[in-house]
Amino acid sequence: MALQDLITVCAGLLLLKSFVSFVFRYRRHQVLIRQHGCLPPPKAKLKDPIFGIDVIISNGRAAREHRSLQTFEERFYSIGATYSTKHGFPLIITMEPENVRAVVSQNFNDYALAPFRQPALKHFLGDGIFTTDGEKWHSSRALLRPNFNRDQIADLEAIETHVQDLFALLPADGITPVDLKDLLLRFTMDSATEFLFGQSVHSLRRNGNRDGDSLEAQFEMAFTAAQAECMKFIGMGPLARFARVKSQKQVEIVHRYIDTFVDKAIAFRKEYDETGDSGPVGKEKPKYLFLQELAKHTTDRARLRSELLNILMAGRDTTASLLGNLFFMISKSPEIMGRLRQEVDNLNGARPSYSSLRNMTYLKYCLRESLRLHPVAPVNTRIAVTDTVLPRGGGPDGSKPVLVSKGTAVGWSVYAMHRRKDLYGPDADQFCPERWETLITRSEYLPFNGGPRICLGQQYALTEASYVAVRILQEYDMESRDPGEWEEELAITACNRRGCLVALKARGG
Repeated sequence: MALQDLITVCAGLLLLKSFVSFVFRYRRHQVLIRQHGCLPPPKAKLKDPIFGIDVIISNGRAAREHRSLQTFEERFYSIGATYSTKHGFPLIITMEPENVRAVVSQNFNDYALAPFRQPALKHFLGDGIFTTDGEKWHSSRALLRPNFNRDQIADLEAIETHVQDLFALLPADGITPVDLKDLLLRFTMDSATEFLFGQSVHSLRRNGNRDGDSLEAQFEMAFTAAQAECMKFIGMGPLARFARVKSQKQVEIVHRYIDTFVDKAIAFRKEYDETGDSGPVGKEKPKYLFLQELAKHTTDRARLRSELLNILMAGRDTTASLLGNLFFMISKSPEIMGRLRQEVDNLNGARPSYSSLRNMTYLKYCLRESLRLHPVAPVNTRIAVTDTVLPRGGGPDGSKPVLVSKGTAVGWSVYAMHRRKDLYGPDADQFCPERWETLITRSEYLPFNGGPRICLGQQYALTEASYVAVRILQEYDMESRDPGEWEEELAITACNRRGCLVALKARGG
């Protein structure tokens, strides 16, 4: 009898606690609603208003048909620029620049991303700059930020080495079609591993030969497989915590390979501590090494590996997708290609320097336009860690603030925002670099995120992409061999599903 009484009392206390929590939360909501004049946003029509299973199924179908970005954009115009829905959890989706600015900048501390990324990525990436929030994230950013200064970004000689490896694989008869997509991914893998580890995997020199005895080949294949599974987990959201990791063997291969460089860097750190110098006396100052610089500040093996993996995953795909999307568009437009080539030819065949790249205005316009029309990171999500407010989206005309309850996810489509005709003109869905001659943007243009989490490597990516674009256009004439329109493939970044099929002809040949 006493046990039954105890159970009854405990159940009553739990109910009382739930009721009190509900009352306090309701009162907090009412305070925010009155203070900001909040009104609810439009709601998506759901057959399943609890979990949104019908929306999940619809999104899955759109993904299989390679039209997720287009589907999201269409929903904004049929429901509203900001609307609420369910995706297994409460979700507010927006393409309003003011709302995006509130999430990524003004109310930055009200949101987190770890609840989405940790379940999907931690087994592979560990605790790094792209998987953490709070103090861990601040610590990662403070560790990494000094390593993305101009001196390191401007190492164009190292990039040129890999450009030459790329050129060696390009047919130059003007007839043979070549898909640049895979070659650019291998190029950026080579470049990124040299920048980060101090030693390139040289995947271009293997020319796609999957030599099983090569540690570099094993690493590259394992990295690609583990990354692909991570992308599946990201699509699952918080439910990824229940998924079974099938790529554990590949994850271990990647970790072991990187640990060899980490161990060398830690040994360097110990020698540095003993001598107070970065190299033997009387010898030329050694080349800058990203990993060695990190090891000067921490010898935590797991942390060093995690930060390297975080940067490598983002860095490889970002630049490769940017270049692939750029070449896909300009190779279809002789007029744009002609104007860009005229600017490139002003170098008179000389390899571009950092300063000359900065002065190439039309190239800059082309890169900006590529990132606008086909942003490499087209969607993003955060989850509210406290009750907060979005400045727009509520009420019949969408002009009122919106209450965001703790635990609600806020997603935004950079892709849709970048194509708004009220922001970019009636030709917003067209590739037009000339628009940047007069266009001034703020938070409506976010190719590299914004606020405190703005991409540390954006200047590195833009510098590398600019250099490669110039060098290719110096050496080759380029024409598209793909008659179709750009069709999405979403992974770490967004690129054309069919790659970048072009024909190249050696200039002067």
